[in-house]
Amino acid sequence: MSDKLKHIAFIMDGNGRWAAKRGLPRSAGHKKGAEVLQEIVKAAADMEIPCLTFYAFSTENWHRDKAEVDYLMNLLRQYLSSELKEVKERGARIRFIGEREMLASDIVEQMNKIEKETASNEKFTLCIALSYGSRAEIVHAAKNVAADVASGKMRLSDINEQSFASNLYTSGIPDPDLVIRTSGEQRISNYLLWQIAYSEFYFTKTLWPDFSPKELKEIMDDFNTRERRYGKL
Repeated sequence: MSDKLKHIAFIMDGNGRWAAKRGLPRSAGHKKGAEVLQEIVKAAADMEIPCLTFYAFSTENWHRDKAEVDYLMNLLRQYLSSELKEVKERGARIRFIGEREMLASDIVEQMNKIEKETASNEKFTLCIALSYGSRAEIVHAAKNVAADVASGKMRLSDINEQSFASNLYTSGIPDPDLVIRTSGEQRISNYLLWQIAYSEFYFTKTLWPDFSPKELKEIMDDFNTRERRYGKL
């Protein structure tokens, strides 16, 4: 493992196109994508990456066809109830970020249970972005800070980058060193906008269901050749 690479954030894109290329329903792409997620988490854990974040469902995804959203929610239920078992046994601390009030109560209950059960695990952190949008996250943080100032809990002079970041959903999680987006699209899609200020980016044409541990290792090798200046010379 690189001594520099502490956190990789993934934008898992291309499930629908993967299915369409094979004449399959979009649901087949999502199912395969969930299997690949499991595979990549295991591989990254074996590579000793301390933190992983996956963009699983955005706030914008709620506007998709209801049948597709319902399928994704049921797939999520299955993932939470069974697929995460092995990840927990590997010693992962599991965190969920996003607007939980938009999710069904049984899903939120499972999420809370998993977070509680894994809170003391230290081998690596798995962060899953569900019903997540970065602009909404920043607005949420700003409201919290404003409320603290209004109540006298915080002074205006106390507001800085650190105190603001502590109000983000990702509080306690290091900013990503590397963001990987699959499918060939080259945009951020409202993902971790505050946190990726100095992240490196890698855009691969590989569709998420075809993404592999081998390609992950190749991307990590590419990352290790880059010089990160953080705005300095």
